[in-house]
Amino acid sequence: MKRILIGAVTAIAVCVVILAYLYLIPGNPRTIPFTPDSEKNIADANILFVGDMFFDRHIRKTIETVGADFVFSCIYPLLSRADFVVGNLEGPITDNASVSSGTTPENLDHFRFTFPPSVAESLKRNNISVVSLGNNHIANFGREGIQRTKEYLDASGVAYFGGLSGDEPVYRKDAHGIPLSFVSYNQFGGSSDTDVADVIRLEKSVGRTVLVYAHWGEEYSSTTPQMKVSAKLFAEAGARAIIGSHPHVVLEREDIGNTVVYYSLGNFIFDQYWNDDVSHGRAVLLHIPVETDRKISITEYSTIAQTDGRVCEGVPYYPQ
Repeated sequence: MKRILIGAVTAIAVCVVILAYLYLIPGNPRTIPFTPDSEKNIADANILFVGDMFFDRHIRKTIETVGADFVFSCIYPLLSRADFVVGNLEGPITDNASVSSGTTPENLDHFRFTFPPSVAESLKRNNISVVSLGNNHIANFGREGIQRTKEYLDASGVAYFGGLSGDEPVYRKDAHGIPLSFVSYNQFGGSSDTDVADVIRLEKSVGRTVLVYAHWGEEYSSTTPQMKVSAKLFAEAGARAIIGSHPHVVLEREDIGNTVVYYSLGNFIFDQYWNDDVSHGRAVLLHIPVETDRKISITEYSTIAQTDGRVCEGVPYYPQ
């Protein structure tokens, strides 16, 4: 009887350890919502979008100490689940020294960013192979800084789109036979929303699925009326999905017809930790169908910025 009891207790303990490993350990692949193969359409393109990515100040010091891959080490199982990942590169990659490290918000240099060259290769290694350059920090080191950013990204095999007005390339890529066009809307120095809508119409007119990454709105604030106006304009022009960044907090989701809109995914990698609003972000995995009349299905995830510089997966959202 005693042996049976010991055996039963041992078996229960083993089960508890296995369950903890599969479901409770942060960053374990099994914490990702699982979709049975029978429910997947292998023809779908599975594109993961993340929010603002920042590699200066505290994050830069982490990179200099333990390497850029450490920043992604906890979230890599999620990044590897997609065909590829798209995010906003919130500043230039240059060989200039940081001017923001060690500063306080009262110093203007606190908001002038440059990221070390090692970031480009680390992005590629971690499946972030497409980035938007359409934001309010990309020109922090001038046109030369933008050019150096493109050179480092090109050398690492990371594609890019968007930027400043007059220099906002569209990135075109076929995934699972689906022709995708990535278009940027940069409210802070890019083309107007009406001009961006014209680009969307043009891309759609040649049979491409258009995905818009918008840098818009107000920092640490809710969705503005102008964001709603622009989103409606882009949806009516033919965008299949609109992904927002810049507010540094997660904002609402809205469907405009067959167009899904995420007004802000919040921070993905950033050294902002003072409350849950800024340290928690959202990542969205878009399952894009071949059939243009079928809605995009979505899996949502929560991300949490850690004070050691990493970003990890939080409590997941399940498919809608």
